[in-house]
Amino acid sequence: MNSLKDEQSPYLRQHKDNPVHWRPWGEEAFRMAVAMDRPIFLSIGYSTCHWCHVMGHESFEDEGVADLLNAGFVSIKVDREERPDVDGVYMALCQLLTGRGGWPLTVIMTPDKKPFFVGTYIPKLSRFGHSGMMDLLPQTTELWAFRREEVLAAAENHHLLLRKQTLQGEAGEPLALDSIDIAYDELRIRYDNRYGGFGGAPKFPTPHRILFMLRFWQASKDPLALQMAGLTLMRMRLGGVFDQVGLGFHRYATDREWKLPHFEKMLYDQALIALACTEMYQAGRERRYAAIAEEVLVYVLRDLLAPEGAFFSAEDADSEGVEGKFYVWTTREVREVLGGTLASAFIEAYGLEDEGNFLDEATREKTGENIPLLRHRIEDMALNQGISPDVLEDMLQEARDRLFARRSERVRPGLDDKILTDWNGLMIVALARAGAAMDAPAYTDAARRAADFLLGALRRPDGRLLHRYRAGHAGIDANLDDYAFLIWGLLELYEACFDIRYLEESVALADTMLADFWDAERGGCYFTPAFGEPLLIRQKEAIDGATPSGNSVAMLVLLRLARMTGRTDFEEKADGIARWFSRTVYASPSSFTAMLCAVDFAIGPAFEIVLAGDPEAADTRALIRAVHERYVPNKVVLLRPPGEAGERLARLAPFTRAMTAPNGHAAVYVCEQFTCRQPVTRPEDLAALLGEV
Repeated sequence: MNSLKDEQSPYLRQHKDNPVHWRPWGEEAFRMAVAMDRPIFLSIGYSTCHWCHVMGHESFEDEGVADLLNAGFVSIKVDREERPDVDGVYMALCQLLTGRGGWPLTVIMTPDKKPFFVGTYIPKLSRFGHSGMMDLLPQTTELWAFRREEVLAAAENHHLLLRKQTLQGEAGEPLALDSIDIAYDELRIRYDNRYGGFGGAPKFPTPHRILFMLRFWQASKDPLALQMAGLTLMRMRLGGVFDQVGLGFHRYATDREWKLPHFEKMLYDQALIALACTEMYQAGRERRYAAIAEEVLVYVLRDLLAPEGAFFSAEDADSEGVEGKFYVWTTREVREVLGGTLASAFIEAYGLEDEGNFLDEATREKTGENIPLLRHRIEDMALNQGISPDVLEDMLQEARDRLFARRSERVRPGLDDKILTDWNGLMIVALARAGAAMDAPAYTDAARRAADFLLGALRRPDGRLLHRYRAGHAGIDANLDDYAFLIWGLLELYEACFDIRYLEESVALADTMLADFWDAERGGCYFTPAFGEPLLIRQKEAIDGATPSGNSVAMLVLLRLARMTGRTDFEEKADGIARWFSRTVYASPSSFTAMLCAVDFAIGPAFEIVLAGDPEAADTRALIRAVHERYVPNKVVLLRPPGEAGERLARLAPFTRAMTAPNGHAAVYVCEQFTCRQPVTRPEDLAALLGEV
C-alpha cells in the first residue's frame, strides 16, 4: 500500500494499492518535492467518476506508468469533493488554457504549486496526436532536467494568468431587472421545446434554471416560463436519466432526449431536483410534480441516509468494473423475472428491445441491454391498450417491485460514504421545503436530524464549520459553499418547523461567514477562509455549475436574514456581492441563474410574513398550512409564539415584538419592507391576501 491507505476519502482509498507512490495533498509531499528536486504530478478526481476509473485502471495500476512516476515525480492524489478549493484553482487554469474541463484533472507543477501542464484524461499510450502517459512523463522529466528555465517561465506565466483572472474587473452598478429579462431570453432561445432542457447533448439537469424560470413566471405570468420548467422536469422523469426501477436521478444524459445517462448518482442532484419539483408543485398545484419529489426522497432516505442522520455523497456509475451494469436489463431477464403478461407490459411501457436500446459509448453499437425509460405517459398507454390508467400503473408497479428485488441481488455500485456539509445543506433545503409544502412531517424530521448532526459533529471548537465527515472523523476547514448552503438549509428548516434554534444558528453562521470569507476591499466572498491554507489564488466565483455558486446562495441567505432580523448590514453585504459580480453577470446572464434568483428577491416585492400564536394550536396550524402551500418565493416566514420562545425571536427580530395573537387567537401579519397590513385570523383571508401580493 502507498500513503493513501490512511486517508478518509473513499476516492483516495481506491488508489491505496496502486504501484504509484501516491501521497495526499499536504506539506509533507511538497517538502519531499523540494528535497528531491522533482516536479509534482497531481491527479484530481472523485470516487464516482467513470473516466477517473478508466485512467486509474489503465495507467495508475500499470507497472510501467508507475515506474516513470515513481522515478521522476512526487505524485499527489486529491479528491475534488474533499478539496474543492484545490480543484477549483487548477480547473480554472485548465479551462482558461484548453477551453474545457472535467475529471480526471491532470496537473504537473513545480514544488511551489505553480502548474506548467494541465489536462484531463490522458491515455496510457499516445494516439491520434495526443500524448499518452508513456510519452508525456519521460518528456516532462527531460524538460525538468535540461530546460528548467523554460518550465519555470511557463509555470510563472500560468500563475500570473490565474491571478489576473481572479483580480480582474471592478464593482459595477447593482444588477437590475433587465439582467433577469436577458437571462430568460437567452434560455428561451436555447430551450428544447420537444424534450425539455436547454441546449443539445450532453444534457445536465441544472435545476437552478428551473427555480429561475418559476420566479420569472411568478413575476411576469408568462405561461411559457412555467411550461419550460414543467416539460423539462417531466421529460427528465420519463427518460433513462431517471432510475425507473430504483428511483433517483443519474448525473446527466449523454443525448438530447434524456435517454442514455452517465450512471453515477449524486446527492446534490437529488436535492436540487427534488426542490425544483416541490416548487413546481407549489406553483401549478399539479400532483405529478410532488410525486417526482417524493420518488427522489424515497431513494435518498433508502440508499443515501447515513446512520448518523446525515447523507452520504454519491453512488458510483460502475459495478464490477462496468459502467451501468447494475442498471441495465435484457428482455430475456425481464421475461424470466416477470413472465407472460407482466413482462410484455413492462417491455412495451419502458421501451425495451431484444437487441437492446443501450448504446456502448465508445463503439455506439447496441449491446443487447436496455435502460428502462417511459415512451409515453401512463394515461396515453392505458388508453391505447383499452384499460384504465390505475390498472396499468398497478401492473407496472408490481413489475418494478419484482425487478427491484432481482436487481438487489446484483453487485451494487460503490458508495461514497463521506458526509459533506455543503451537499447536506442542499438536502436539508429539499427535505424542509417538501415537508412544509406537502405537509409531510417525516421529511421535516429527516431534515432536523441531518441539521442537528452537522451542527454538532462538523464544528471546530471555536464554532467554525468543517467540510467532511467519514467513519467518525470530521476534518477539513469549511469553504464558502459549506456555510452558504447550510445556512440556506437552516432557514428552510426554521420556516418548516419554527424551532428558533435554527434561526439563531443561521445568524451566527452568517456572521462567521462574513468574518472569514468577505472581501472587504472589493466585495463578494472568497471560496476559502482568510485563515486557510495558502493556495496560488483565493478564488471568488459566481458562475453556476452543477450546484449554485456559493456567492449566489450567500447573497440570497443574507437578503433573507436581513428581512427576518432587520439587520441592514446583511443587506449591504448582499448588495456588495451583486455589485462586484454585476459586470460578469451581464456578460452572460443565463450562466448566473442562481444569483438572479437572489436579484429577483432583492428587487422584490418581497414579504415578511409573521405568524403569531401557539404552534401546537389548531388555528395556528391552519394558518401555517395556508402559507406553506402557496408559491410565494420572495418571502420570509417567522412564528412569534407566546412565552420565552417568542422573546428569543424578538431578540433576533425586534420588529416582531409587538406582533402578538389578539385575544389568544392565532393571527398573521403580512409585511413589505417592515410595513405591515392589518393582521388576519382566518386561512381563507390569508389565502386571499397572499393572492393579492
